[in-house]
Order: sequence, then structure tokens, then C-alpha cells
Amino acid sequence: MLNKTILSPVTQAGAERKTLSVEKPQTQTVEAVKALLSWRGRASDPLPEFVEMGEGDGRLVLVLSNKKDAYYTVTARDCSCPAHNWHPNQCCKHQRKHFPEQQTITRQSMAETLRQADENLHKMPYQYRRMVQAARDEAEADALLELDPDRKPFRPFIEDEARPLRGVA
Repeated sequence: MLNKTILSPVTQAGAERKTLSVEKPQTQTVEAVKALLSWRGRASDPLPEFVEMGEGDGRLVLVLSNKKDAYYTVTARDCSCPAHNWHPNQCCKHQRKHFPEQQTITRQSMAETLRQADENLHKMPYQYRRMVQAARDEAEADALLELDPDRKPFRPFIEDEARPLRGVA
């Protein structure tokens, strides 16, 4: 089944109409990849786990399926595997493996999160503002603990009671 998106600009009378066709990657048969490998002068026996083609943004990887009956076409933005079709807004395992540069996740610090919340606080409902204030109070309490290493949080326990032994019945 072929998924196509046709984009065309609004045209004036007499102007030439241009059409851009964007297709999803298609899973390739083993025979088609063997033909490609023989055309490129590479050995196809045993079947390679993956075949890389192109450079930079135009890079494409053909990945052998677990059943070894087809090759999935993988790019940085899309994949023809069933998992990517079921979860289209997430990266599949093939994309994570062959395009790790796309997976750079930066963790946001609590200070940056609170700064963003302060900028948008006036737009937030009252309950959310209370939650932001609680997070700010907790962050300040953690900062006090980090400043004074001798200061420990209070954890109540009773020393007189014997602790139950695990595994003894």
C-alpha cells in the first residue's frame, strides 16, 4: 500500500502547476537487495544485517528483518517496519540504532524548569501554580541540604523495636 502526500501551491490562471510527491519508505524484498548488492559489486551471501547508502541528511539504511525475509528502509525521520507504523511519532529500534545522532536528549535542570514556569505562571490555573510552588519549595530544601553536608533530613525510626528478619518464618 502506497502512502502519498501531494502538495501543490495555489496557482494563478495560466501558471504552471507544480506537484511535490512525498512517499513513505517501502520495505524491500531480499531478492531486490541482493540485486542491489550485486550491482554495487558487494557480496550477498551471507545476507548482511544492514546496507548503508548515502551521506549526511540523505543517508539511508536497509536493515534485515528478524525473520530474514525482508529489508526495512530506515531514514533519520522514518522507517518501514511495523513498529514504526504502529507508533508513528516515536523512533523505532532501527532508527535508534542506526541514527543515534538524532537521539540527543538534553535533560533540563530544575532551575531551568522553574524559570520556564515563572514565565508562564500567569497563564496557568490556580492548582498548577500551587504545584509549581511546591516544586520550588522542594528544590530550595534540596539546595539547603546540598549547601550544608552535615545537615541530614529527618527520618524517624524507633531504635527500641527489634527489626524483623527477612526470610525467617
